[in-house]
Order: sequence, then structure tokens, then C-alpha cells
Amino acid sequence: MESAAVNPQNPRDPGADNPQADQDLVKAAQSGDFNAYDELVRRYQQRIYATTYHMTSNHEDASDLTQDTFIKAFQAIKSFKGDSSFFTWVYRIAVNKTINFLKQRKNKSALSLDDLDLNPEGDPDLLALVSDKTPRREVNLAELQQKLNEAMLKLSDVHRLVVTMHDIQGLPHEEIGKVLGCNTGTVRSRLFYARQQLQAHLSEFIS
Repeated sequence: MESAAVNPQNPRDPGADNPQADQDLVKAAQSGDFNAYDELVRRYQQRIYATTYHMTSNHEDASDLTQDTFIKAFQAIKSFKGDSSFFTWVYRIAVNKTINFLKQRKNKSALSLDDLDLNPEGDPDLLALVSDKTPRREVNLAELQQKLNEAMLKLSDVHRLVVTMHDIQGLPHEEIGKVLGCNTGTVRSRLFYARQQLQAHLSEFIS
């Protein structure tokens, strides 16, 4: 499979918003067209990588999980019925693999805050948790990034996941629900709780 450079701060990929072309590529891949599947990988590997990276805060783990996701998807491509978009289907595989990986990882202290690239300037929803409530306080962005990193790592896996998917990657509630296999009410509830937790962890910046 072709491997393109990935950037956790820019999860959008070329061709990611062309579902009709995706359907054609899936059909070709199901017939054994490796080039068609490589194109699907090229379109979505950055978004999958961004999710696994923000969940694991480790580049090597994220790369391994992304590769494992597309290998698993290729092995199962013939079973894909098209009930959802290819992106939703492969995203679900990535989420399940990442959650299982996190459950199996014993040494949680291996998480490196220095390795987590949450950029508050690039994440307006996260920045708004602080800046909207502290209009008169000047916050050092480096300090804010460190606090955001720490706060994100304090969230449970499922709550960190919904924040990553919605506030960082910009997925709508309905799409997140399809990936996680739950209704939008549950997604909204988890997101609300996660934001409340982030606000609590960032309380020193909130007046």
C-alpha cells in the first residue's frame, strides 16, 4: 500500500468528500484492484492517523494502528455492503482497534505530553473553552497547549474520542454516532460531559 505523509493537525485528505467515487473504488477493490484500494488509503489515511494519534499521543503507535486498520479493512473489503460510507466503515475499524489497544496498554505513564500536538490556535472549539470565558486574561499559548494536553489525557478513552472526532476533526454528531454505533443523543451527552471535564481541568484559566 502506498504511504503518504500525515499531519495530525490537518486531517483533511484530497478526495475525501467524493462519496460516489468512493463507491466506484470500493467495487474495484472488491474485484481485486489494488490501485483502487491504494487510492482509498491515500484519501483517508490522514484522518485515520489523526484520530489514532490524538487518542494515543504517540506517533509510532498511531502509525501502527493506521496501518493495521487499512490491512484489516482490505482483508474485509468484500464483506463491505455499502450500508454506510467507506469512511464511516473504516473509521469504525480504526476506533475499535484504538480502543482495544488502549485497554491493553498497561503502562499509561508512557503517554508523553511533549508528543501530543494539540495546537490551540488550530482548535478553535478547544481554545474557546478557555478564551471565551477569559476575555481579559492573556494566556501564553505554550502554557495553554500544555494544559490542554494534560486535560485531554485525563479524559476517559471514550470521552477523549468524541472530543477528537467532533472538536478536532469536525465530524457531525450523526457521523460520530454511526462510527460509535450509538444515537446522536449519546454522542451529545458524551461530548457535553467531556467538555465539562475539560473546563474543570482548565479551571485555573476560567474566571
